[in-house]
Amino acid sequence: VSGAGVKPVIHRNYDGGNIVLPGDMQQVIDPEENPELRDCIGHDIITSDGTTLLGADNKAGVAEIMSAVAYWQAHPEVPHGEIKIAFTVDEEVGAGVKHFDVKAFGAKYAYTIDGGTAGEVEDETFCADTADLVIRGINVHPGYAKDKMVNALKVAADFISRLPKTHLSPETTTERAGYLHPNNISGNPAEVTMRIFLRDFTLPGLKEKEALLEEIRREVLTAWPGAQIELKIRESYRNMIYVLNNYPFVVDYAVEAVERAGLKPLRSLIRGGTDGAALSYRDLPCPNIFTGGHNF
Repeated sequence: VSGAGVKPVIHRNYDGGNIVLPGDMQQVIDPEENPELRDCIGHDIITSDGTTLLGADNKAGVAEIMSAVAYWQAHPEVPHGEIKIAFTVDEEVGAGVKHFDVKAFGAKYAYTIDGGTAGEVEDETFCADTADLVIRGINVHPGYAKDKMVNALKVAADFISRLPKTHLSPETTTERAGYLHPNNISGNPAEVTMRIFLRDFTLPGLKEKEALLEEIRREVLTAWPGAQIELKIRESYRNMIYVLNNYPFVVDYAVEAVERAGLKPLRSLIRGGTDGAALSYRDLPCPNIFTGGHNF
């Protein structure tokens, strides 16, 4: 579904029923499938018209920050300290703060506005590594390959088939459970490259998954004499809780702000990464707070 040419639709004073998207009447948001809607009765809800994505992740955050700035400008009588504001790009591909100048930004603490349910305060992310594999076989003309060929594609398929099927995968885990996720594969009978994402909320859990990949590598090499498997694991990002535990007041302030706004604080974790995690490890402690977006 395209994210271009978005036509936002405001559904005023939501009544609790189905939301039919006017650009495509077959697109219906059903509260039975989206139970969060039950908490939105009486509120205005913004959707796309059904022909594109809305892009609330993270247009919502940008809109909310700019609305706050407009409010402060219109109400200079409201007391506040010095406020620093920044917008980044490419957060979804892990490059949001690649060139972000923390020193020039000049803040001691920060918050990303990139969450979901109203009231959410998030101070944990995955610890993430990326495994890059190169699998080399022995390529021979298939007409004369008996007892000679080792097909790298079949070796790669065997490797993937040995990954856990009932656990340790995105489709079988939730909450604090981590996973191994084959994300990309390409190649031919001679050579295959493969990428696997490793995710866990703890460093020991991440190391266990690294060890499992190495164990599978050895098993596959035993099963396929003549094959070669190169496994390299690199760090992607780390759970920001390891930093934020040293600055508990940063999260406490966010929780208190939610309460002052008349909402119920919801402490939750992010089954993914965030710019705030990267910033936290660059001496800018940065938990994440909600935007009110759903069903991304």
